[in-house]
Amino acid sequence: MIQSLRGMRDIAGREARIFQWIEERARYFFELYGYREIKLPVMERTELFSRGIGDESDIVQKEMYTFEDRKGRSVTLRPEGTAGVVRHYIENGFDKRDPLKKFYYSGAMFRYERPQKGRYRQFYQFGVEAFGMESPLIDADTIAMLVDYFRDIGIESPLVKVNNIGCPGCRPDYNRALQGYLRNHEERLCPDCRKRIETNPLRVLDCKRESCRKVVADSPDIADFLCDSCRSYDEEFQKLLSARKIPFERDRFLVRGLDYYVKTVFEIHGGEGAQNALMGGGRYDGLVEALGGQPVPGFGFAIGVDRLASLLMETSLFEDDPGKLFMVWNLEEQALLLEKCDILRKCGVSVDFLPDKRSFSNQLKYAHRQGYRHVVILGEEEALSEQIHLKNMETGDETYVSPYDIIEHLI
Repeated sequence: MIQSLRGMRDIAGREARIFQWIEERARYFFELYGYREIKLPVMERTELFSRGIGDESDIVQKEMYTFEDRKGRSVTLRPEGTAGVVRHYIENGFDKRDPLKKFYYSGAMFRYERPQKGRYRQFYQFGVEAFGMESPLIDADTIAMLVDYFRDIGIESPLVKVNNIGCPGCRPDYNRALQGYLRNHEERLCPDCRKRIETNPLRVLDCKRESCRKVVADSPDIADFLCDSCRSYDEEFQKLLSARKIPFERDRFLVRGLDYYVKTVFEIHGGEGAQNALMGGGRYDGLVEALGGQPVPGFGFAIGVDRLASLLMETSLFEDDPGKLFMVWNLEEQALLLEKCDILRKCGVSVDFLPDKRSFSNQLKYAHRQGYRHVVILGEEEALSEQIHLKNMETGDETYVSPYDIIEHLI
């Protein structure tokens, strides 16, 4: 038997329905806030990610699926979505003639890392990217959209964690101070973080190893190194969040895992005490220029669909659509079965049946195993009636209703 690759998986049944539902609700909110969809290729030139994400990042160094195509060009399965959207933005000349753009995307991403619960080598994200707006207003408005979205899908108390990680003008001073501190405690850091001291010291703050977390607990605070512009930007941003009554807290160790972020970075957690972020993002004002475009500011985020779907499954926040029926039938004229199904489907109800003729008892047992809450009984008498014979599988109650009123009986 051929099995799926390690870290890859099939998504089916209830989980697939959850995936579909949370993406449908996301699309609704993204469109509501002025974002328009873009479909990205799953494979890009490797240079796009090495230049965009950063050569020294863990993603580029360890996690990308990179190989040569038949013409010897280095190509990579996309590990994230932002770089592809920026490539599209530059390739179409928006940076030169029409810089104000707002996109959203969704799809599979690929990273070669150790599989574990909620973390896969093929995983799914959706996110947004806003270009041409260097303002805390777009930062706050986008986060407000996310809070509205999470509340809509049943996460009642999303907690926003924010930080300002400075800009190219003030961050070098902080990096030098952080490097000096880390060198004094180098022996207590993990091997990866020892390398990061010289190549990317900010990433040490993001390490999840307990030994490293203890070291950085007393490290210099970037807030003490912000320039006047970054400090003013952050104050206005937090003021706007408060005005929208969005619950947030500053996390000085929040830096995000990608090298292109500046100023605002943020995560949203499922509530107080939630350890894992549901999503993250921030401002990347230099990325368009780094990839060959004009110096256009940007802001965006990505949501991990796998983790969000897992949360909804475990907490029962998602309920299956009640508008699904199973037809239990026994007819000589089988065309009448299709006729009844057609009537119900035109009323917006999903209907299924077993194509081979079985006893009512066996069909009811099958419907119970498949989790149907309601079934339609269709015998010779019901086939001639304009009413629908509806049976509640949980209570055993039976009733006759008009097909046009059936949905309200399924809720």
